[in-house]
Amino acid sequence: MENQESKRTFYGKLAGIVGIIVNILLALGKILVGVLFGAISVTADGLNNLTDCGSSIISTVSFRLSSKPADKEHPYGHERIEYVLSMVVAFIIFFVAFETLSESINKIIEPQEFAFSFIVPIVLGVSVIAKFGLFFYYRITAKKINSSILKASAIDSLSDCISTSVVIICYFVSLFTGYNIDGYAGILVSLFIGYAAVGVLKEVFSHLIGRAPDEELLKEIKDKVLSFEGVLGVHDLMVYSYGPNKYFASVHIEVDAKVDVLQSHELVDLVEKEFYQETGIIITGHLDPIVIDDERVNEIKAKVQAIISDIDNQLSMHDFRVVFGENRTNLLFDVVVPFEYKMKKEELIDILNQKIKEIDERYCLVVTIENNL
Repeated sequence: MENQESKRTFYGKLAGIVGIIVNILLALGKILVGVLFGAISVTADGLNNLTDCGSSIISTVSFRLSSKPADKEHPYGHERIEYVLSMVVAFIIFFVAFETLSESINKIIEPQEFAFSFIVPIVLGVSVIAKFGLFFYYRITAKKINSSILKASAIDSLSDCISTSVVIICYFVSLFTGYNIDGYAGILVSLFIGYAAVGVLKEVFSHLIGRAPDEELLKEIKDKVLSFEGVLGVHDLMVYSYGPNKYFASVHIEVDAKVDVLQSHELVDLVEKEFYQETGIIITGHLDPIVIDDERVNEIKAKVQAIISDIDNQLSMHDFRVVFGENRTNLLFDVVVPFEYKMKKEELIDILNQKIKEIDERYCLVVTIENNL
């Protein structure tokens, strides 16, 4: 696990250093050309690259800080620092967007002539190529190490490609038509910069609020738990993220009720231990004994399962138990529904109760409706 963390830190820092070098060179080239030829849109694009350089510095610092081990004050580690610093990057981008917008509006109100030179589109063309290269590099690295800050940098680089292309187009429009639309081009650039900042903030807030884990990760965890001999099923899987690669999970593990409880407990301990050793995920297993050899219970369970499937095949059931009495029989179970499910819980319970009563009037429903991740 330490080796994986070291690799992640190395790749993250390397991406940050590459970003710093590329963006400094682009910023210097654009600002110099923009000032010499009086093109506010080119200067604005250069300032945007300068903020990208600052973002790369923050990214590099982020990987260094987030790799710090857990301590007394932060027992779950420091990986969420990456999300916090991503917000800093977003606010820096917002500031540049606002400044660029203000300067561009002033240039529209008080237009100034600028000197035409083919050096300008050449510099901008090189910038587009360089930024496309950074976009692919950031995206590949972000996917490899699961980094939100590099994903944000990739989006920002793609946005830069678009905004710089707009500047090139507007430059040639001004050249061939004689109309100075440099200020309007600057406004478009500022809007692209602002849009990139919104995208970064949206991604970061989603993680900080508590983003749903990827379906692929959930399937991987379920499949791995089910691979242990003696595990009959899993449900109520919850995954909590404390950073890009810092996961904690809890899961109900179904075992045969006839097996000795100490033996089943040993199985759960084995699952937890091997899970951490092989994946780095700290998982807590809840022992859930189920009866599998009672024909009466299995027959009732099959009928209830059929009813639930008939209502909607998106629904599933677990924790099924039957308590037999002289005058009534209680059926206890949980029904899992998707978050976007339109039917109200009360309505679903009424339908279930009605259909189960059709099987046997003595059946009494004790059901819990819960959402599925």
